Amino acid sequence: MATPPPGSVMSISPPVDFVLGASACCMACVFTNPLEVVKTRLQLQGELRARGSYTRHYRGVLQAMVAVGQADGLRGLQKGLTAGLLYQGMMNGVRFYLYSHAEDMGLTERPGGTVAAGAIAGALGALVGSPAYLVKTHLQAQTVAAIAVGHQHNHQSVSSLVRPSTKKHGILGLKAVGRRVTAPFARYWLDL
Repeated sequence: MATPPPGSVMSISPPVDFVLGASACCMACVFTNPLEVVKTRLQLQGELRARGSYTRHYRGVLQAMVAVGQADGLRGLQKGLTAGLLYQGMMNGVRFYLYSHAEDMGLTERPGGTVAAGAIAGALGALVGSPAYLVKTHLQAQTVAAIAVGHQHNHQSVSSLVRPSTKKHGILGLKAVGRRVTAPFARYWLDL
């Protein structure tokens, strides 16, 4: 194998970039998911209600972590982890793969190519990952009624949301999952 000239950067193949990017982001997700659970609960608290007209179950990050741990056990801090791993793996794997592919094609060497390649890779990665992100948020918001905030969807897992639609309608049934997952958000934005 030839030694690359000084100052040059060795390129990684797009499939390897996909695997490395997805793996790194998934490992980070395992450690950050408890904070995501707390963030989701804090954000949903008092959703669409006037200040002071609702019970504040969560009063900060540390208190919310304790409340989640007491209500849902330590496993409660990892709610939505499977969907989070799916989201991070797909979104970031696609981003790394597409950007690496753009590098291999020489698109990043052109004026503005780095920005264009990054924007396109990022947008397509977000498009691929967004359904898993919504499912992750639904799962992270679920808790016992005493400290529930926002709408409770009562999904058991990612597969409990996907399986009925794919069983009934095949792979195209995932469109129904997307509509079921995004409908509450669409209604919220249309009502504004």
